[in-house]
Formats: sequence, structure tokens, C-alpha cells
Amino acid sequence: MAVFGLFEVLGSVGNIWPLLTGEVTEVRSIKPQIVARQSQGFTSAIGIPITPHAVIGPDHRPDVIIVCDIELPLKGGPEGRWRGEILWVREQVKRGAVVCSTCSGSVLLAEAGLLDGQNATSHWSASELFRDRYTAVKFRPERILCDSGHDGRLITTGGASSWQDLALYLIGRYCGPAEAVRASKIFVIGDRSDGQLPFAAMTRPRQHEDMAIAQCQVWIADHYAEPAPVTRMVQQTGLPERSFKRRFKIATGYTPVDYVQALRIEEAKQMLETTDKGIEDIAAEVGYEDPSFFRRIFKRQAGLSPAQYRRRFGVIAAVHGENIS
Repeated sequence: MAVFGLFEVLGSVGNIWPLLTGEVTEVRSIKPQIVARQSQGFTSAIGIPITPHAVIGPDHRPDVIIVCDIELPLKGGPEGRWRGEILWVREQVKRGAVVCSTCSGSVLLAEAGLLDGQNATSHWSASELFRDRYTAVKFRPERILCDSGHDGRLITTGGASSWQDLALYLIGRYCGPAEAVRASKIFVIGDRSDGQLPFAAMTRPRQHEDMAIAQCQVWIADHYAEPAPVTRMVQQTGLPERSFKRRFKIATGYTPVDYVQALRIEEAKQMLETTDKGIEDIAAEVGYEDPSFFRRIFKRQAGLSPAQYRRRFGVIAAVHGENIS
């Protein structure tokens, strides 16, 4: 799950969001690879075939390494396992790479001695192993993600699905907080207790050849905050109001009012994610004179109040940025 989930999410950076929404983004890309000690394909502990893209060795020098989960309980214990992998990972840490683990992958890092004296987490079922064998590690089974030392270059995460938290962390760290938010929305990962609406974004309007409506779309993109924008669009086309509304819905898939509301709420989301402006100021800036009405519309479309939305995606956006050297 972690191997292929991480591969898909990290590999989507800068690619999927523009396809889904039409919004052009310029972010650095991530090039994930599956690496192993041999080039031949093998079968995972649960029977999934895995084919490596590269073999570990002195010539393979990635910026970030993620050790995915291992099968627990270990038959025969960890002694003598992963010698080649441990030597390689130690060398990569020395040269400055960021090394992460998902779920029980932290056992390999502990066996390598990299977590001694540091806070670290893993799957809760590894608690006894850490208590008995890795006594120098400050094991934190309650944590989802731990900065495990080496100046932020060792990261461990908790149970099986915590690879999702690691993916968002790494995207935020290397590609910017805004891209982490986009990834969260695309893959519906993060806190999902309120359903999917908080992750939804305005989809790309369908392609059409109605030039009158297309011109209205161009105009409304810059004027959605103005008073009575639907009336203004009707006037611009010279069409009867009923004909305009019918053609607009056929052309775009939205009613004119829903289209305007969607544009306004998407802009409000961006402000909540990226600024500290007050909610009343944001409401006014996107075209709502009544903040209470704005809150109702926002919650209906986003599934959260503006304040809740800011808290939710502010957590993801708090991930600090850093460039890969």
C-alpha cells in the first residue's frame, strides 16, 4: 500500500491538479522510484508483485529515501537482516539525504542505530520490539509523524496509512504548502472525518463552442466579486434571461448562479489557505456583503465553516518549505 500509494501521490505533483481543475500551477516535480537490493521483481509479504526501477548502491544517490513497512511480527527477529540496505542508508544519511520510514519500516532504521536517542514512531504493534531491543530509542507510538533527528533529515511515521501524512509532509517541504493542499484534495487524504466536500474543488468547465457564453466566462473570471454579476452577463449577451440561463447550463454544466458561487468560494478557499485575512474581509473581497450569508454558502459548498476550513488546511500548509540541493 505504501509503496504504490507513495509512488502515485508523489508522482502526481504538478500534473493532476491542472488536468482536473484547469488551474495552471508551476511547482517542482518529484520523480519517485522503487529501489531494492536486486533488480529482479519479487513478491511482497501479502502477495503483490513489485518490480524495482533501480538497485541500491554507491552510484544511486537520491535526495529522499523512504523505507516502507516490513512484515510484522518478524520471524526469527531482526538480527542480521537488511545488511546491504542498512549500509546504504547510513551512507546516504552521511552525505545529507533525508531518510524516512512508513509504519514498521522504522525497525530497519532502529536496527541501523539511526534512531538512538531520538523520538521515533512506528506501527503500534512494534511497541514491544522497540521496548525490548531498541532501548535507546524514545518510542512514541501515539505519534503519526516524528522528526527523528539529524537536523530534520530522519522522519518516521506511524501505522499503515501514515504514508499519506508523510506524502503531504514531503510535498509541502519540497514543493510548497499550496501543492500539499492540492494533493490532499486530489487524493482525499488528511483528516476525512467531515467527508469529501472539504477536499473538493471547482472542476474544469466542459468544453463548448457557444461563443456568447465563452465570452461571459472570460468576463466573470475577473468580475465575479462585482454586484449582480449574472445580470451583467445577461446584459452583455443581449439574450433573453431564460435563454441565457439555459445556454449557460448546457455549455458549462453549471447554472449561472452556481458558477459565480463556485468561483467566489474557490477564491475564498485560496485566501483562507494562504493569507491571514479576516473572514469578513475575505467575504467582502469575493463579493459577499453579508458575512453570515457567505458563511452559509461556504459551508454548503465546502462542508466546513470558513474558520474550520482554515484550521484544516492550515495544518497541511504549516509544513515548512525547503529546496532539494
